[in-house]
Amino acid sequence: MFPRHVHARLNEALADTPVVLLNGARQTGKSTLVKSLSPDQGRRYLTLDDRVVLAAARNDPAGFIAGLEGPVAMDEVQRAPELFLDIKAAVDRDRTPGRFLLTGSANVLLLPTLADSLAGRMEIITLWPLSGGEMAHAATRNRADWLFDGDLATPTSAPCERAVLVEKLLSGGFPEAVARSTAKRRAAWFDGYLQTILQRDVRELANLEQLTEVPHLLQLLATRSASLLNQAELSRASRLTQTTLKRYLSLLETLFLIVRIPAWARNSGKRLVKSPKVFLPDTGLLAWLMDYSAEKLQALPGLPGHLVETHVACELLKHLAFSDKGLSLWHYRTQTDIEVDFVLEDRMGKLTGIEVKASASIDGAAFKGLRHLQDTEPQTFQRGIVLYAGSEIVPFSDRLFAVPLSHWWQ
Repeated sequence: MFPRHVHARLNEALADTPVVLLNGARQTGKSTLVKSLSPDQGRRYLTLDDRVVLAAARNDPAGFIAGLEGPVAMDEVQRAPELFLDIKAAVDRDRTPGRFLLTGSANVLLLPTLADSLAGRMEIITLWPLSGGEMAHAATRNRADWLFDGDLATPTSAPCERAVLVEKLLSGGFPEAVARSTAKRRAAWFDGYLQTILQRDVRELANLEQLTEVPHLLQLLATRSASLLNQAELSRASRLTQTTLKRYLSLLETLFLIVRIPAWARNSGKRLVKSPKVFLPDTGLLAWLMDYSAEKLQALPGLPGHLVETHVACELLKHLAFSDKGLSLWHYRTQTDIEVDFVLEDRMGKLTGIEVKASASIDGAAFKGLRHLQDTEPQTFQRGIVLYAGSEIVPFSDRLFAVPLSHWWQ
């Protein structure tokens, strides 16, 4: 079993919060993590994937919740949204910490009726696919916090070898996909995974009968991962109306099949109107949709930039899920197309910019966007990082550093 770095945060939340929701895509390991919690909690485990349990929850949600005694864990709770109001009522009568541990494969933050019903009573923790550190069984260290303002004086001890990076890009982080021994078997897993989501989750959440448009749209989004989301262009390419496209994008985001990273601006109002970047949240899924193989990637003079940038986005999201600094993730782009791939911002408004380069060597030109951000935001800019496929942490100038991509799995 892989260690999960959100494990400690999950236990902390259960110690003082009546309802804790472990949110994340299907097959990220939510059920495994829940079952691994200390057995002395005496927590009863139920899954709404069980037809009998689901029928009871839907037919009489009040009676179902009333019949539960002691701490309980309920898997796939999004399948019975009727339960949330009765869980709220039960918690209002008895606010015992850790009473309900829920898991869901749909992002309740994008389902307002569910999130609002438990406002102030529920803590939400997101479990993404495995990080590089988890797959390496590395000590729990928040690498996003380290990039933000940690000590960069210690040189890395793990060069970023191309073959290792290629394998990590192709395998992604879903535990079952990582465990597959061949590319063929991994591809079979991704095919079955997507079919399961289409046949069950998409149909349940959106009541769609015509499902063929969804995989086609996801294929188009794979080619645009790490790019600005241009809905007008995507509408033309997908032959979907803008209204339908927005509905489908929201659905894919709710199911953790895409992630939107918003644009940073000094004026917080402008952040809402600038175009976000769109990412697939797993490079294994992206590589499968793009038909990348180890042979194809090794034959290229350089690795696809959008694949490597997606890898960094995924790792940042995984570490932000247990960040002690409460960091938020943005991208930066000016009207003159000067850009920084990622910006980490803390609660005090301090900024660290991160650029991603797939090459093993870089020069000062790689820091162009970071220098612009440093000059534009001198009061809040902390440092700029270029993640590259090299082997050493190298200072380029004041508060600008090159850091190997291998730090994610070192």
